Amino acid sequence: MSLFLIGRLKQNWKIKKKQDERKEMSKIINIHEPKFENSSWNFELDQVSLYAFWNNAFSKEECQTIINIAKDKGLIKGKTKGETDVRDSKISWLYPADNIDWVFRRITDMTLNLNERFFKFDLFGLNEGLQFTNYEAPSGKYGKHVDRGMNMQVRKLSISIQLTNPEEYEGGELYLYDDDKGTLMDKTQGTLILFPSYVLHEVMPVTKGERNSLVTWVTGKQFK
Repeated sequence: MSLFLIGRLKQNWKIKKKQDERKEMSKIINIHEPKFENSSWNFELDQVSLYAFWNNAFSKEECQTIINIAKDKGLIKGKTKGETDVRDSKISWLYPADNIDWVFRRITDMTLNLNERFFKFDLFGLNEGLQFTNYEAPSGKYGKHVDRGMNMQVRKLSISIQLTNPEEYEGGELYLYDDDKGTLMDKTQGTLILFPSYVLHEVMPVTKGERNSLVTWVTGKQFK
């Protein structure tokens, strides 16, 4: 056998030996390599909706009664912390003593019903009264904001009730945002809209007439 052939055989043997060693090393690595599998098993999926609503929560006549009570009590300028131009509205605070315990009772019943179906939050009650809000053309608005904040009562759900017939004003749309486009809320008179207080929302400028609404916040335990 020639020296050349012997050299080739030795070289092929070394190559095969290295290949075998690599295979064995690969087996060892595969044996000890951790498997990253999803080992979680959730009991429940997230059931919190962006919003819920109740059509015809209040009749046309009842809406007008609320408007009259609030305006008779007197309106003051609505204020916000921080930016002063984010809000242009007048407000009046209403409580059960203002002969509207029937309003509180109805809001309570509807809120408990909708919360059980769409949010399932732990709730305390309506601890801040009801805020009647009046937006007048040409600049009545409330820019993008959320209803919760540090060192405030723990607001879980926000409520907005449309008191004015949408044919009597232009603009004033309520938008909720879970994306850049936002979701337009129903403007029908008497509609109650309920949404988590951490949801970004705004009232667009009223360009004609006036829009009246009734808002409040449902408090509860800290979010966990």
